[in-house]
Amino acid sequence: MGGGDDGAQAGAVRLRPLLREDAARIHEWASQPTACRFQPWGPNSPAETEVFVDGAVAAWEQGPQMRWVWAAAAADTVVGIGEVQRKEVDAAEISYAVHIDLWGRGIATCIGRLLVAWALENLDVGRITATCDPRNVASEHVLRGLGMQLERTESHSLMLRDGWRDSYVFSLARREWSARMEE
Repeated sequence: MGGGDDGAQAGAVRLRPLLREDAARIHEWASQPTACRFQPWGPNSPAETEVFVDGAVAAWEQGPQMRWVWAAAAADTVVGIGEVQRKEVDAAEISYAVHIDLWGRGIATCIGRLLVAWALENLDVGRITATCDPRNVASEHVLRGLGMQLERTESHSLMLRDGWRDSYVFSLARREWSARMEE
């Protein structure tokens, strides 16, 4: 199943491997234009959500494992998802999504902390990266709150429904995370 523990917890939010039975809950937000307006996917049909979930579940069984997708749960209810992908020999990328009914409650920050901690504890990487659309101020706030630094802006990096999207690329070195955890 990949490196380390298959679950992590911060406050009321816990990460556990994504399950096929999570698809209906994920589809509640993956089908909403608001949830995907800064993403190259969506709004999803039920079949598209099933394909995503099936791929995420299958990733836990692949070797060598390069992708880990979790359900973020609070009180046994899926409130979001988190993902870690090994992108380079010494780097992993995190991403997350939160149910739109729960935005603004700090859940994305909790998921982000769990993802960074898991990646640095279980993968032999020295650097964590994440990207966001420059218009997605909430996600930028989450990434900065994790201690990530804006590294660069990639122009025309993704095609969205409304045209090309630029991407902010954020990064966090292991030493920066360790220093932050010691504070």
